[in-house]
Amino acid sequence: MVRKSEQGNTLTRAALREAVYGCCPTLSRAEARKILDSTFDEISEALLRGECVKLRSFGTFNVRSKRERIGRNPKTGVEATITPRRVLTFKASPVLVAHVNGDAIIPIEDD
Repeated sequence: MVRKSEQGNTLTRAALREAVYGCCPTLSRAEARKILDSTFDEISEALLRGECVKLRSFGTFNVRSKRERIGRNPKTGVEATITPRRVLTFKASPVLVAHVNGDAIIPIEDD
């Protein structure tokens, strides 16, 4: 498991790699790095293909297309065209939300 850090710190890829290495004593550090990097690569590639990525008890990542629109600079009031683009969205699972809020977590049983 990842060590608890002080509030305000950031969990990094290196810390995740150490967590993988720490929970699997048969893995070398290089193997732990390869597993974590492969996982992130697969998630990234799926999102690039426009696929939804669902991680049970964590959340769902989606790619949405946004159309071109006219925006306004809030400071100057000058209008500008905002180009069409793809954006990444994340929706946390109810299990993650409950965990973050300290609520009781109802276990999900496998089918």
